[in-house]
Amino acid sequence: MKRSIKQLIGLTMLMASGMAAASVITLSATVRDFQSSHPNFQNGCGPCGIYTGLVGSTLGVDGKPVYLGGTTLTNATDFNQWYNDVSGINQSFTIPLTATETFLGSGIYTYSNSSYFPIDGQGFGDEGRSHNYHFTTEINSQFTYALGQSFSFTGDDDVWVFINDQLVVDLGGVHGSASGSVDIDTLGLTVGQTYSLDIFHAERQTTQSNFNFTTSAVLVEASTPPALALVGLSLLGLGWARRKRNQVK
Repeated sequence: MKRSIKQLIGLTMLMASGMAAASVITLSATVRDFQSSHPNFQNGCGPCGIYTGLVGSTLGVDGKPVYLGGTTLTNATDFNQWYNDVSGINQSFTIPLTATETFLGSGIYTYSNSSYFPIDGQGFGDEGRSHNYHFTTEINSQFTYALGQSFSFTGDDDVWVFINDQLVVDLGGVHGSASGSVDIDTLGLTVGQTYSLDIFHAERQTTQSNFNFTTSAVLVEASTPPALALVGLSLLGLGWARRKRNQVK
């Protein structure tokens, strides 16, 4: 009887640990700080608003957006500095972003920040302003596709989201908070397969900075295969149950 009780406790803890792990998604974001004098930032609006088609529909071989040009951008050289480390031009930081499940078991995760200033006082500093307003954000993640998944983003300024290297949200330009979304079922993916989801963002001018996304896809770090992460969690729980079982023999 004691052994059965211990096994039941172990199984319950395994289930609880799985639910606890599923209640948040924490991703690493690369934030690159720029000076306001950079041609594409504080004075590089010209004119402001949402502009689609500034980047290609497919990520480049380097995994970065491909410059096509157009209003608000100067040239490929300036743009290619946004998501690459360039000495003297930008300074790079790694920060965590945690999306929380709307309620336990909902399977919908949200990160919402209407005052997204992750590097205030760092890098080139706030340059006499109330916040550091001139930076880009890059998030590289992946997920295992299941039917019914979606992804939406609301924020400013430029935002491009790629799934499986294909552009699915295109909110280019210097603008106020704007929204874009994608029904992942429409992308022709294969259920059970793992795909990349990459977010490229830029905060280019004062005075707002919004960064919000909602998804039913369970995102993980691009370097951590989702299946392996789940296997590791299961083995941890089973190992605990086995140790407790051996103790009562």
